[in-house]
Parts: sequence; C-alpha cells; structure tokens
Amino acid sequence: MAPLERWSVWIASALTFLTGVGYMWTKYFVESGDPWAAVNHPLEPWFLRAHVVTAPLLVFVLGVIALRHVWRHFRSGTPSGRRSGVLAALAVVPMVLTGYVIQVVTHQGWLRALAISHIGVGFLYALGLVLHEFALRKASKPAEDGVPRREEPRREPVWAAGAGGGRPPRSPDAAGVS
Repeated sequence: MAPLERWSVWIASALTFLTGVGYMWTKYFVESGDPWAAVNHPLEPWFLRAHVVTAPLLVFVLGVIALRHVWRHFRSGTPSGRRSGVLAALAVVPMVLTGYVIQVVTHQGWLRALAISHIGVGFLYALGLVLHEFALRKASKPAEDGVPRREEPRREPVWAAGAGGGRPPRSPDAAGVS
C-alpha cells in the first residue's frame, strides 16, 4: 500500500473512531443535571456532527484501497496480516450499513439494536486495524537470530498466469498510448 493510502486509512479511521467514542461517551455515559435537557453534554451534538462528517471520508478511503490492497492481497494469499486484515475488512460492511441505516430509523427498538451493532462492529474494525498493523510490523522485523524472516512465496493472481485464460496483460496500445 502506498504511504498516502496508509496514512489516509489511519487518519480517517482515527478521526471516525475518536468522534464515535466521544459521541458514545456523551450520549450514553454522561447524565445531565437538567431533567429537561435535550442532550446529556454540550459536546454531544458536536461529536455527532463530526462523526457524520468524518465517516464518509473513511468509507471513501476504504473504497480506494479495496481493490488495490484488500482484494489483491486476499486473492494472492499473502500470509502476513491475513487474519487481522480479514477481520477488519469483514467488519467494514456491517459498520457502514448500520451507520447509514441508524440515521433514518425511528423505531426505538430497532434504533437501539442498530446502535449496539454499530458500536460493536466499529470497535471490531478498530481492533482489526490495530492488530493488522502489529502483524505487519512483526512480519517485517528480522528474527532474533539475525536471519531474516521468510514468508511463504506470494502466489501470482490467476489472470497473471498467462495461457490459462483470464485477463491478458495490458499492452501500451490497449491503454491508448502510442
């Protein structure tokens, strides 16, 4: 993954996570002294607004890396960081879906279930992302005996195998370059 993509994922994830945790804290863990208060804490609406603004940025960044990083590494069988990467990737879909649906549901029972689900998969995504980073750092470190770690060889994607079918390699003419 390119450094810009890595930093984009981390910044968007951190902003979305921190605003989400801030909103959760002000909404569910702080009690207002005023029984007529519409919000529990003065920062509650600000955390919500910030979360609603940063979450689409995260969705965009995850969409950018979906094919170039996630899908390519999943298909090629890259071993380092595979479990944590799959954990984070699988948490993205329900996290995004519950995040969008929670904004339009009005039934209190469904709203509560969606909120619990969204919070749970949000924490699962964050955990997967952090574990993924640790797994990749561990895989890139040399072993303690000084011998570099050896990963399993990367398998070429099916389309790169050549004569077996699939997508042919691009030629400069096919790309419109003369």
